[in-house]
Amino acid sequence: MIMEETPRIVFFGTSDFSVSILEHLKETALLPTLIVTQPDKPKGRKMVITPPPVKVWAEAEGIPTIQPESLKETPPELQNDWDVFVVVAYGKIIPKHILDIPNRGALNIHPSLLPKLRGPSPIQSAILTDMKETGVTLMLLDEEMDHGPILAQAKVEIENLSDDKTSWPPKASVLEEIFAHIGGELLTENLIPWINGDITEEAQNDDEATFCEMIKKEDGEIDLNADPYQNYLKIQAFDQWPGTYFFVEKRGKRIRVKIMDAEFKDGTLTVTRVVPEGKNEMDYEDFRRGLRAS
Repeated sequence: MIMEETPRIVFFGTSDFSVSILEHLKETALLPTLIVTQPDKPKGRKMVITPPPVKVWAEAEGIPTIQPESLKETPPELQNDWDVFVVVAYGKIIPKHILDIPNRGALNIHPSLLPKLRGPSPIQSAILTDMKETGVTLMLLDEEMDHGPILAQAKVEIENLSDDKTSWPPKASVLEEIFAHIGGELLTENLIPWINGDITEEAQNDDEATFCEMIKKEDGEIDLNADPYQNYLKIQAFDQWPGTYFFVEKRGKRIRVKIMDAEFKDGTLTVTRVVPEGKNEMDYEDFRRGLRAS
């Protein structure tokens, strides 16, 4: 069944992952009427007030955008007759009184095979736990985190992908790109059938649920003497944020060294590129030679 009128969609999202999904909606002529994103925030060393990627995209496409500080009260722009909300990496809990507004509820793309890896860090956690089979879920949001019924899922076995850069374990940024593409396809294939009532959702099995935690900045610290494979998983999982780093002593001072790239082969972890505190990116061996010389 095909809708005779353009669906009335509100999109909630903030990050680059959200933008990838918006691009899929654009390609299939399912652009939202309104976009809700987070407020502009300070960014970088100089703390420049910067709009989120979704706002930049929305302005380029000429789509009205709101940036409420809070959703405790319903913004006037949402007090309308909407078909569906689409929520992708919005970054805030959406209360029930908002979820209840659209006729067909609020759909969410979650980058795991729910009920596995409910929570805020499913991509990073899949890598950290060496979970070679994972995937993407299209679900209906309810009041609990990643708990709502499932509309569709797509499994991904990273080791079976042909692209060399997606060999296991991939960087989180690479896995995010893959999941954004798959999630965009899941959404566009199922959005109109869902609005038309042609899809039946299926409740999650709570007994099989697993959970992942919020990643903190200090989680990025690595002990280079620890298990090399676990360290490599961490380097790959945290390539975007918070990054991975270790500390060394130089002339009596503790120096923070950020890891930019590394390799794992035959049971050995080899750090290849680093950014020492206060310095530019360099080859790790050059950094080590400089340490010995000092």
